[in-house]
Amino acid sequence: MIDVWQHLLFGFQVALRPENLGLAFAGALLGTVVGVLPGIGPVGGIAILLPLTFKLPPASAMIMLTAVYYGTMYGGSTTSILMNVPGEASSVVTSFDGYAMAQQGRAGPALAIAAVGSFIAGTLSIIALTFFSPLLAAWGLTFGPPEYFGLMLFGLSAVSSLAGESLVKALLSMGFGLMLATVGTDLVTGVPRFTFNIPYLLDGIDFVVVVIGLFAISEIMLSVEELRGAPRRPVKLERIWLGVRDFLQSFWAIIRGSVIGFYIGILPAAGATIASFLSYSVEKQLARDPSTFGRGDIRGVAAPESANNAAAVGNMIPMLTLGIPGSSTTALMLGALLVLNVVPGPLLFRDHPDVVWGLVASMYVSNLILLILNLPLVGLFVRILSIPQSVLYPLIVAICVIGTYAVNFSAFDLLVMAALGLVAYYMRKNAYPLGPAVLGLVLGDLMEQNLRRSLIMSQTGALIFFTRPITATLIALSVLSLLSPALLRLFRPRPA
Repeated sequence: MIDVWQHLLFGFQVALRPENLGLAFAGALLGTVVGVLPGIGPVGGIAILLPLTFKLPPASAMIMLTAVYYGTMYGGSTTSILMNVPGEASSVVTSFDGYAMAQQGRAGPALAIAAVGSFIAGTLSIIALTFFSPLLAAWGLTFGPPEYFGLMLFGLSAVSSLAGESLVKALLSMGFGLMLATVGTDLVTGVPRFTFNIPYLLDGIDFVVVVIGLFAISEIMLSVEELRGAPRRPVKLERIWLGVRDFLQSFWAIIRGSVIGFYIGILPAAGATIASFLSYSVEKQLARDPSTFGRGDIRGVAAPESANNAAAVGNMIPMLTLGIPGSSTTALMLGALLVLNVVPGPLLFRDHPDVVWGLVASMYVSNLILLILNLPLVGLFVRILSIPQSVLYPLIVAICVIGTYAVNFSAFDLLVMAALGLVAYYMRKNAYPLGPAVLGLVLGDLMEQNLRRSLIMSQTGALIFFTRPITATLIALSVLSLLSPALLRLFRPRPA
């Protein structure tokens, strides 16, 4: 333990050098700006800024890239809350309650709890990374395809918490998302699926295109429809800052989101999106009155924002200790380390302590920079809602078109975005929740891959899912989660 403290002290000496502090600040600022733009996100942001780091010392390069990573994670939540346009996949859940809060004039507290929750979750996760990373990395490696299938199934069971008034409509919505996940070339057989001889669909439909179509375009269509009817009442801005009551209400949601996000982040390929969905689901199921979720409950912002920030830190553990990237973003960072002649893995801690411990210490510093940078900007961001709708809506459409086109530089993606916008418009008009569709799309591909791998490696067919303790436990939890709304209604004391 004494060695850890000595190493951490050495890391702070590296991270607090003036040039590294400047790089951390620049990375956090650039990351926030990039994260606000839909379609770019952490992977695109780091890919764009990666060449800037090739001339830097390895420790400085990693400090800047980590700050960009953190910044994009926070920036993605801003447009989710203010415009219902998620900047990246893990911000989708934030829009459920964040946008509702903005419509009620509480955009300031929503943005502030996103910043504060991210700071607390990031700090707690970094402490866990500092002291337990080798142990946790070894635990993460015990997950094989059956365990991942169980985890994805457990993730899908979150549909019960996203269902709204009808579980049947939620299941149909999830089925639609699973169908979208199957579009493209089958990786095992090479057979095109649901491509209708359209070559653009051979690689599947990009997640960002789907999210922008489902959420942003349908939102614009509904808003325009309202404008044609009775004049829409302007959003009243009540207060900008976070109250003590809001913070106390969110505190345990932040703690639970941090724990869930960190553990999910350790698992390769699980990622921040699954962590944010799971933490939202857990929070809704623990709430005394789950009906407040989706209508502007601040815990619905605090939990997923904490989880996706904690998952970003958790992703670092398999990359640093084993040389295995836990997500696309850490895969890019792994590539950056290799370009700089630094090989991640068990020997990294011995051969390049300045890189490892400088990176760990810089996470503390970057978290603080982001909080200092973003809290004063909350008031500025909230003023976006004061822009006249005749200016704001065309601006949002322009951002959506640019963000969608930037994904693959393909005009076909714009058609897909518009078509999905129409589908989502119909769904929202008829009370089909959009969250389960996104959940199905996120988990569908990974679940299918791990299901097929499990059956290939199995000697007993589907029994493999019930003979491995972790998988069996996750399947049992999935069933329990799906049944929980009915069980809670059954056992909840009825008012006298």
